[in-house]
Amino acid sequence: MRSYNNYIGIDIGKFEFVINTFGSKEVKTYENTEVGIEQFIKETRSTLVEGLSVLEVTGGYEMQLLLRLCEEGFNVHRANTRKVKNFIRSYGNGAKTDKLDAKALALYGCERFKVLPVFTPQSKYAVDLFELVQRRHDLKQMLIAEKNRLKAPRLNVVTSSCEAMVEVLTTQINAITDEIKQKIKAESTLNEKKKILETIPGVGELIASQLLVLMPELGALNRREVASLAGVAPISNDSGRYKGYRATSPGRDKIKPILFMAAMAASKSNSPLRAFYDRLLANGKKKMVAQTALMRKIIVMANAKLRELKYS
Repeated sequence: MRSYNNYIGIDIGKFEFVINTFGSKEVKTYENTEVGIEQFIKETRSTLVEGLSVLEVTGGYEMQLLLRLCEEGFNVHRANTRKVKNFIRSYGNGAKTDKLDAKALALYGCERFKVLPVFTPQSKYAVDLFELVQRRHDLKQMLIAEKNRLKAPRLNVVTSSCEAMVEVLTTQINAITDEIKQKIKAESTLNEKKKILETIPGVGELIASQLLVLMPELGALNRREVASLAGVAPISNDSGRYKGYRATSPGRDKIKPILFMAAMAASKSNSPLRAFYDRLLANGKKKMVAQTALMRKIIVMANAKLRELKYS
């Protein structure tokens, strides 16, 4: 098992990031820009070379720094926010500041490094693809809102305005979608992975692309880890004779809606996944429970197929 000489905690914000090296009281702040990132690397290169950097998923604000560190060949772990929060709570610390979070991430790396996988980007276009997928999601939300407003407007001018916005948003979504397809096609490995995912019933080209971009860990985790990351793993709630209802965690942002669409399509397809879904319903499972189980099966299958590619 590999060990590191240094553990660097990085708390990411929209405009800046805060860093702390485990064992040091010094905390530094840098702008979350290309200039700030280059300054950080220049000043801490010797520490980064022999170290493990730990940063959280923060809605994409971490991606530029994460991928820049990977380009330099440094070891970086992209931490699960929920796990880090629980780790901090285990020390009885309820306070929260950027400096404290950076120190907590450094401590997390030091104590958990044996089980923390190093992040490996799938594509040189990883940042671009992430931003494109995020943008497409935002545009889809706006389109849904405009279509809802179009259902019962009182004034003709409002109807015309909504119709114009729907047309514009649809055009923009198509343009962003085409750009995503082109960038994935330009990466042979990523394109091959997309084609493999498309062999899963219910997973089309767009869903496969979004899964690859939003879950770059696919193929590098075991079945329990990938189900937990996607938020479709049932969490036990038992104590003594009490057997509580098993619910799922939220998981990574935007993954569940994607898997839900895939599961809806799979449940209506002529495939073993539909037979699996129908069997659950026949055994008395609620539709939502069966749907979640199907979502879990799809993401586990996707992970297994990419693991086979990795080791083939």
